[in-house]
Amino acid sequence: MNELTGQILDMAQTGVYRESLFETFRPIATKKQISAAIALAKQFGLRSDPALRDTELGTYYQVDIDKVESFQTTLQNATKSGIVLRAGDDMAQRLQTATQTVQLMLVVSKMSAIALILIGSGYLVTGKSELAAVWWTSALCVGGIWLWQRAVAKPLL
Repeated sequence: MNELTGQILDMAQTGVYRESLFETFRPIATKKQISAAIALAKQFGLRSDPALRDTELGTYYQVDIDKVESFQTTLQNATKSGIVLRAGDDMAQRLQTATQTVQLMLVVSKMSAIALILIGSGYLVTGKSELAAVWWTSALCVGGIWLWQRAVAKPLL
């Protein structure tokens, strides 16, 4: 589906009719799969031009070049990662969910580091410096993980 969607977007850069897409991809995909790929491509900038609709060839498709270029990377990364995008997928919703998940990961690791520091401080107050050192070392490790996650996630957020 990802490759088919990418090929449809490539063909639509110069403009293409719906029936031409069906004829081109008939040997490698069913009509239903092609329709699903067209629906997915619409989320990546594929748009129809009602003025150029033909009774025999159907809808005329073109792409918004800016949208395609910005989403082409997403499509390629999804393919490399083995993620299969389907026509029913709402890319905006998936992106929002991924962003919220990354933010939650950052909050959990930050709060864990703070909790470990507080636990270590509690042991220091009670005179158990060895245990305090263990908890603070753990806090240092978790804090490092938090800093690394934050640095990696910065471009996403």
